[in-house]
Amino acid sequence: MLLLLLLLLATVQSRTGAVPVVRKLHVSLDTRECHIAQFQSLSPQELQAFKTAKDACEEQLLLKDSRCRAHLFPRTWDLRQLQVWERPVALQAELALTLEVLGTVTDPSLGDILEQPLHTLRHIYAKLQACVLSSPTAQRRPRSRRLSHFLQRLNQASKKESRGCLQASVALNLFRLLTRDLRCVARPDLCA
Repeated sequence: MLLLLLLLLATVQSRTGAVPVVRKLHVSLDTRECHIAQFQSLSPQELQAFKTAKDACEEQLLLKDSRCRAHLFPRTWDLRQLQVWERPVALQAELALTLEVLGTVTDPSLGDILEQPLHTLRHIYAKLQACVLSSPTAQRRPRSRRLSHFLQRLNQASKKESRGCLQASVALNLFRLLTRDLRCVARPDLCA
């Protein structure tokens, strides 16, 4: 099919005298250029640090008995529902909120536990941010309704939800972010 399309295009161009313009086509985020493919799986030590942080956050939240109105990251949310070029944008927003919420945890018992996970998340965020900013595809295309709704939801969360609810949502979403969403962006070919 592709060969037929190329032959048709070549025939039309030769009959009209048009000269083909060669330009680089950016259909999706090139994870090799952006160096995020390295995050398709984290080391067992890093995952254990995240598990320890998640468990500690959940334990603290259970003690506070926070009641939340809405689930910030619904179970039905899946990056595979987005276009390939939209996925890094969604993950970047997810990471930004996670860093904001976990970075402002004031409980002294969580400080040391969160140190390594926050360091790792900041590193991933910096790499991802560089990729999104350098991607002309992500900057030019209009966002889908689904992505716009998700970004709006995350943006308004810090204004509408209590600190406890935000911490609970982020803690409960942490492993999905690391094992499913991050992997989906790092290896788009495996996230079909």
